[in-house]
Amino acid sequence: MILGLGSDLVDIRRIESTLERFGQRFTHRIFTAAERDKSERRAARAASYARRFAAKEACAKALGTGFRKAVYWRDMEVVNLPGGKPSMRLTGGALARLASLVPKGMRAQIDVSLTDDPPIAQAIVIITALPDTAAPA
Repeated sequence: MILGLGSDLVDIRRIESTLERFGQRFTHRIFTAAERDKSERRAARAASYARRFAAKEACAKALGTGFRKAVYWRDMEVVNLPGGKPSMRLTGGALARLASLVPKGMRAQIDVSLTDDPPIAQAIVIITALPDTAAPA
């Protein structure tokens, strides 16, 4: 069962100019240390940040809150699963909101699609509830 769906588009040039203007003040406010490390190693640094920015926006939409009700930027982290597939790691208010959405006996799965075609970056986030096979019957 789909619990939430979010989509976002970001102009990479806007992120690039924000990086130039605000630098670490921007990156440290929005991104986790792991996200900053990964984006800073990329040749297309601004596009990497833009994809992650779009993913956070899309995830906040999928949670149904936006950036309110204790859901903050760094509560959502774009991570890659062992095969490279992107996903989201939630903490704090975002994790609490996710827990409130998941029916008893179910577990959440967060699917993320990231792409860019300069000057645009896009992210789609789908939050699904699946049966929790680890739960007692």
